Amino acid sequence: MSTPAPLPVVPERFQLEAPHTLAAEDVLSRLGTSADGLDETEATSRLAEIGPNALPVAETRSIPAMILDQFKDFLILLLLGAAVISGLLGEVADTIAILVIVTLNAIIGVVQEYRAERAMEALREMAGETATVRRAGRVTEIAATGLTVGDIVLLEAGRVVPADLRLIDSAGLRAAEAALTGESLPVEKSTDAVDDPAAPVGDRSGMAHKGTQIVFGRGVGVVTGVGLATELGRIAHLLGSAGDVKTPLQKRLAQFGKGLGFAAIGLCTVVFLVGLIRGEDPLVMFLTAVSLAVAAVPEALPAVATISLAFGARRLVKNHTLVRKLPAVETLGSVTFICTDKTGTLTLNEMTVEHVATGTAHIDELPSLSVGAQPEGWSWFGRALALSNDVEGDENALVGDPTEIAFWRIAAQHGYVRSALESELPRAAEVPFDSDRKLMTTAHTVQGGGYVTFTKGAAEAVMERAVDALGPDGKKHPLDKAAAEGLVEGWSAQGFRVLAFGMRQLDTLPEGDYDALERDLTIIGYVALVDPPRQEASAAVAECIGAGIVPVMITGDHPATALAIAKRLGIAHSVDQMMTGAELEALDLESFERRVEDVRVYARVAPEQKLKIVRALQDKGEYVAMTGDGVNDAPALARADIGVAMGITGTDVAKEAADMVLLDDNFSSIVASVREGRRIFDNIRKFIKYTMTSNSGEIWTILLAPLVGLPVPLLPIHILWINLVTDGLPGLALASEPHEKNIMKRPPRAPKESIFADGLGVHLVWVGLLMGGASLFTQAWALETGLHWQTMVFTVLCFSQMGHVLAVRSDRQSLFSQGLRSNMPMLGAVGLTVVLQLATIYVPFLQPIFKTEALAPAELAAALAISSVVFFAVEAEKWRKRRVEAAA
Repeated sequence: MSTPAPLPVVPERFQLEAPHTLAAEDVLSRLGTSADGLDETEATSRLAEIGPNALPVAETRSIPAMILDQFKDFLILLLLGAAVISGLLGEVADTIAILVIVTLNAIIGVVQEYRAERAMEALREMAGETATVRRAGRVTEIAATGLTVGDIVLLEAGRVVPADLRLIDSAGLRAAEAALTGESLPVEKSTDAVDDPAAPVGDRSGMAHKGTQIVFGRGVGVVTGVGLATELGRIAHLLGSAGDVKTPLQKRLAQFGKGLGFAAIGLCTVVFLVGLIRGEDPLVMFLTAVSLAVAAVPEALPAVATISLAFGARRLVKNHTLVRKLPAVETLGSVTFICTDKTGTLTLNEMTVEHVATGTAHIDELPSLSVGAQPEGWSWFGRALALSNDVEGDENALVGDPTEIAFWRIAAQHGYVRSALESELPRAAEVPFDSDRKLMTTAHTVQGGGYVTFTKGAAEAVMERAVDALGPDGKKHPLDKAAAEGLVEGWSAQGFRVLAFGMRQLDTLPEGDYDALERDLTIIGYVALVDPPRQEASAAVAECIGAGIVPVMITGDHPATALAIAKRLGIAHSVDQMMTGAELEALDLESFERRVEDVRVYARVAPEQKLKIVRALQDKGEYVAMTGDGVNDAPALARADIGVAMGITGTDVAKEAADMVLLDDNFSSIVASVREGRRIFDNIRKFIKYTMTSNSGEIWTILLAPLVGLPVPLLPIHILWINLVTDGLPGLALASEPHEKNIMKRPPRAPKESIFADGLGVHLVWVGLLMGGASLFTQAWALETGLHWQTMVFTVLCFSQMGHVLAVRSDRQSLFSQGLRSNMPMLGAVGLTVVLQLATIYVPFLQPIFKTEALAPAELAAALAISSVVFFAVEAEKWRKRRVEAAA
């Protein structure tokens, strides 16, 4: 794990503990500044003392260091040793093949690591390039890096907040903080202090944080933190401390490589000593022993792993998933927990009107003007939705507050088009929204005289100012506050954001008395809004659960909203499965780890808490995937066993920290990724099963021949040929094998499960013995009958391996039910291998090289018949497995 640089030491006189809890005047006083700002001399002095408003450049590794790291893997070192030995034996082709494989893996590894190093750079680039400041009473534009503590910064819609600010003035200010907190809606800002020192970032209404964006209104703030001393800076520090995590595939292959290396050395020694004891030629036995040791190392394994991952990555692009780090594809096959953000991942990331009601009646859908005249009650409600609205643009490019966009859309969908209604009811005046009133009001001129006002806002605020309610029939009725409160509370409990609309008809507009516009209201409607779940998300969650994977929602949203969405998707079923950030903070590590595997929803969490959740799950032995789109997700994305970022709404920081990017921001794409990850690991296991069984057959043949009184059956050239051709081409074709039918009906592999689990080790031994027995039977019979015994043994080993590779294409399914054409590359590889093997036997100029003799048709037929025993034996093994599973 990399050690992050220490946080900068800010001089004590510029440190404010929880500035969001202090009054704006107190903050100005403590920082030695005023609303007019610092003068240039003081600003320059502080900048020199505190340092620039920038995230420090991370110390990156050099390209040579990255290259060197690629050759520290034991299996890679073993392969390089095999290349040297092959070269000494004069096997140039084998040597070149090994070196090409190792070089290819090194290039891929360096490219991946270089791209990962860019995460910190992307984080630094998030902040705005310039800032509007007031210094000594003069407004000027400066580089954002030149801001210092005590500067006064002016904010307006469209600007990125350049530093952490305590607001001292706010006019309808709203900030989009989703990238920092996960909150899907813009947050209302004010100058009010918040009492709780430990309040989450999303609840600090008097603060504007570096890297967030102003979407509405204007404001002024005093700089309280710059660079790493900001919330964004803390995340950068966490990202640097997240550390690297090895994938299950890397761990298994490293363990496999070490064991194989020691076994190869032991095998080489045993074969050499047995040969000497029998009186064989020491040089021949040495070459045979070394050849076997080289053959025991499946040099195509890294290539098969890389090709499997690369093919999988290409398939995933078609399923809207971009793989940044190849091993991440396989890691998904081991994942036991998927920790996912709500906004934009499980939901659409757009507010939608889910329910509407008039002042007296709840209905499923707003009646449409397109079907004719509507009752007056609904007509006024539709007009209010369209006209009390500041959205700009058209349907394809709407700009404005997400809530108002939702109102604009539902109104337009039902015939209430603002552009048409404005000629009928032009806007005459407006009272902007503010967080104290929690209301917005527009006044419109009525043709024929008079005015009508529309007031919208928090339901309780509108009801406090209402005297009656308008029914669908257009008649006013006494306001039933109990019924109205029940409706609002019911919707709120389901996770909806509830707003109410009121209206008032006036003969004249009171000048300057805005309060008069917002009293004695008639309620015309209620609206329940939600960022709805994606249509595919429920099925994706269900499939994950069916595959033994636990989906967990981690969000900065309100607990009620988070739990409601989780229930709709099937992630959680009760409030007992939810934990808030405050509750998490109150738990000690031991208590949290006792609960972490049972929690399904986390709400109102801070970035470091997301990282804590991932680490706690990993400490419990779980393999964790983390999906996210914001800066707040980056540390957890980097720490998780696999990080999955959103491609559309995701920040550059999240994408650079992640292993994979969902190009369509769709949670359901993860299901395809999990399936692909499992398929890849299955195919790598099949390659190991095939190639190590083949090597086992060669080893048993060489080892057992002297013990039963037979001469050494194979020459070094035979061993290396079988190793290069029969292991290589069909083995690589296994990377294209389709997934097993039950792949998403089985639980994830245990993270520490051996690569030889599920009977693979036993298979290597008994099928290898069968191959060896078939070869020795061929040798003994051919010697006794005067046939070309060495060429026949050579051919039997090759053909039996071809039968074996066809049989191991599936762990359960018979080849006859799969069909040969379901993997055309395999069919081609087997065919080509057979042709090449026959060439070594029958092509005259190759015979002296491979020490072979042309076989008679009867000899070739006998070799083919003996070889087929292996294929039918493995098919019988699969038949037995199916019978046992069916009985169970």
